[in-house]
Order: sequence, then structure tokens, then C-alpha cells
Amino acid sequence: MFELDSSSVQVDTLNSRYVIVMPVSFTVMQAVAFKQVFQQTVQANADLKAIALDLGQTAFIDSSGIGALVGCWKIAQANRTRLILRNVSTQVMTILSLTDLGKLFEIESDPVPLIAPSTRDKPLIATYKVSSPTGVPFVTHPSVQSRAKRFIDITGALVGLLMTGILLPAIAIAIKLDSPGSIFFGQIRCSRMGTRFKMWKFRSMVRDAEQKKHLVKNEANGAIFKSASDPRITKVGHFLRRTSLDELPQFWNVLKGEMSLVGTRPPTPDEVERYDIPQWQRLDIKPGMTGEWQVNGRSSVKNFEDIVKLDLKYQENWSLMYDFKLILKTIWIVFNRKSGAM
Repeated sequence: MFELDSSSVQVDTLNSRYVIVMPVSFTVMQAVAFKQVFQQTVQANADLKAIALDLGQTAFIDSSGIGALVGCWKIAQANRTRLILRNVSTQVMTILSLTDLGKLFEIESDPVPLIAPSTRDKPLIATYKVSSPTGVPFVTHPSVQSRAKRFIDITGALVGLLMTGILLPAIAIAIKLDSPGSIFFGQIRCSRMGTRFKMWKFRSMVRDAEQKKHLVKNEANGAIFKSASDPRITKVGHFLRRTSLDELPQFWNVLKGEMSLVGTRPPTPDEVERYDIPQWQRLDIKPGMTGEWQVNGRSSVKNFEDIVKLDLKYQENWSLMYDFKLILKTIWIVFNRKSGAM
């Protein structure tokens, strides 16, 4: 937990800057506490010009830690306070680059010298005391480094793309005859740690569906969008979704390593923007073409918290055998007339 510690707080009073030395390991428990302290500090110091986060000793950060940094950036922006990252370690910089957050944050490569702590009268912000060991490998979940899982993904993707190629002519003709527009639909989604990628599907909606989204009532609760009777879905689109044929192009995303055959539901950037820190845990692994959310209701699951619980359940129970069970359940659901679309 966070504690006030006058001996470890560093303050540059000349530039009205607070410097927070970040922990070695920055995960969900630390992230939640840190964001609360950060918000309280900004609100309590209206004249604060800048806060610098010293990441020199941070060797491990998961998606929740990334979520906390993004949340603090929003707080700083709302209060017109500069948020600066200094002494960013190689591990953290790699993640910031992968998620394009290196462009969002102000990163200081040559930190301003700090005034010695002895010149202060009182501590101004809480710092984190950690017991986490150094040298923690940057692996947010065992599935991330599983070569066997990746081999299964590649094998399954190749088989899936072969099947997609066989069905492509018939699906393409049906889509074109039903409504004008492209055969494929690409949408930006978020992969592990929030890395963005374009997820592909066969188009199941009208050409200008994204522009008409605001006209459709959202029947879901939380950071997701669902509508049981979405008027934007075409006649062929209803068939493609009911049979899950619209998702076949995602095998290309799996082959590229952006997705896995089995994982969490791939969120849109708009959804991630609304996440609380604990919900960022969903992004500790790659999203999947199928998963707990797929075999436990799909369209019938309309509460975002329920989706989070299903995704975290998958992470807790993950094993190669568990993946196989979910794949088999998915195949059964695809051939079940009552199955819905994601």
C-alpha cells in the first residue's frame, strides 16, 4: 500500500514539480492505490505545474499499470498539469512503444536535477514501498510465452485460412448481391497490453454502419455495445453471424500473432477508454477468436462486468487442455441454431 514517507519523497520546488519514484513491480493492486493518491495530490495542489514519475527502478508493469498511467494522464490533462515520465527503463519503454503510448506521454531523457530531500519542510506525495524482487521477467500471463499455444495458433490459423479460401467465393458473391460495399470489414481492436491492431471480418452490416452507430440503442451495460435487433445488419449478415462465418478472416489475425484461437474478447479502443484499472487485467493476454465469453452466451451476455469475470476466469484456469475444451465447445455452439453473434 502507499504510505507517506518523508525520507523518500523527492521534490523540485524550483519548478513546482513533484517527483514520484515508482515501484519495481507495478500491477493491479499498486495501480489502483497509486491512481487514488495521484488524483488526491493533484486536487489538493491547485498550483501544481508538473508531476514527474521516475520509472528507473520499474522492472515489471502489466496492463493494469498501463491503465493507471493512462488514467493519471487524463487526470493531469483535466487539471492542466504536466505529467512527465523520467528514467524510463528499457522494459517499460518497450511496452510504451508497442502500445503507441510513447507518443502520448512526455518522456524526459535528461531529468532535471532534484533538490535534496533535506531542503523540504514536509512530504508532498505518497511513494510506494515495495517488496517485489528485481529482475521480474516481463510476462503478464503464462499463455503469453507458451510455445505450444503459439504452435496450436499457427496450425489452427493455417487450417482456418484454407477453409476461408474455399468458402470465400460463395460468401463474397452473397455479400455483394445483398448490399453495396466491401467484402471485408476491418475494425481497430486492442490486443495484449492495449496494443492496437485491425481485426478483420466478412462484412455483415451496411456500408456506413459506423456512421449510423449513434442511431442504434445500446442494450448492454458498461463499456460494450450490443443490440439484439440492430437494423444495420444485412440479410446475409444475419446468416454470417448466426453461423460465425463472418469471423473466418480473423484466422489471419491469429497467424500474424495479434490474436489467439482462444483468449479474451477483443475490445475496441472506445471500450478500453472507459475501463477502470482492474478491468485492464483483461489485456494481460492476447484476445481470442473464442473464449469463455463465446461459449457462455455471446450476445446474451450484456453486462460488461460479466464479460470481465469470464475473461478473468479464463486467465485463472488457463492450460492447453482448457483451450482444447473451449475450442470443442465453440464448434458445438457454431452448429447450434440458438447461438448468437459477438
